[in-house]
Amino acid sequence: MKGKFTKIVAAAASCALVAAVGLSGCAGGASSSSSSASSSAASKSSVELQVFAANSLEKAMNEVQSLYTEQTGVQFADTQYEASGTLNEMLAGGAYADALITASKATMDTAESSGYIDPASRFNMFTNDLVIVAGLNSDIETATLEDIASGNYTLAVGDANVPAGNYAKQSLTTTNPQCWISADGTVGADCSGKEGTFDGTPLEGKVTEGSSVGNVCQYANSGDVDLAMVYSSDVFRFGNVKNVGVAPADSHKNIVYPAAVCANSEYADETKAFLDWAFTSEDAIKIWQEWGFEIAAK
Repeated sequence: MKGKFTKIVAAAASCALVAAVGLSGCAGGASSSSSSASSSAASKSSVELQVFAANSLEKAMNEVQSLYTEQTGVQFADTQYEASGTLNEMLAGGAYADALITASKATMDTAESSGYIDPASRFNMFTNDLVIVAGLNSDIETATLEDIASGNYTLAVGDANVPAGNYAKQSLTTTNPQCWISADGTVGADCSGKEGTFDGTPLEGKVTEGSSVGNVCQYANSGDVDLAMVYSSDVFRFGNVKNVGVAPADSHKNIVYPAAVCANSEYADETKAFLDWAFTSEDAIKIWQEWGFEIAAK
């Protein structure tokens, strides 16, 4: 009897030990699963993307980034908004960025040939129009390229680093008489809009060049010049000028905003995910359109 009792106690002890181990394993599994989910959330919120974007994107981009952070937890560093040429200069100087969005194909071509971006990640993100604007208090209600070519108005355009200025100068080569003369003699969409002169044209001595589209709009709004040439989105962005005309689409290169993941990005996958979302999300597209941008054809 005593031997049988001893065997029963031993068996009970063995079962208790197995149960304890099982419970311990379950607890450990739950803890591991919880820890994994917590780690995943923490990992996502610890991602901070550095974006370099063309000046004209600033207000729309700030809203888009805030929405993306709200939806995904991904954070953004102090996004750099500069003229597209200046962004390339910053990258050339060793500045770090995860994403680059420029306001012209030519500036992204430069970034690609210089090795600043991953060519496979490049795509056209937005399109825009080149418009003629005047200050809100101006009595000018309509203006065309032919009106500008009359020499009766002063004008503001962006300098060589500002894509909107390049497009404006391309358009001004197509007027009669010609208002901007390119260094290589090309005109319209065949022209870079970077090197040339207003000398000897109806606009000689009548043009102010700005280092950003913001400056160009301000020259018009303040009355320093009669007219300015900027993007249609700039009218939404700055709100201190009115649209009085549109440059014909065939007078300049197609206005596109290419985007790409930077070659030295530490978060290449996360950056691509953000750019894809910004290009396809209905919520993001609504924001872009509210600020005057159109999504490029896929």
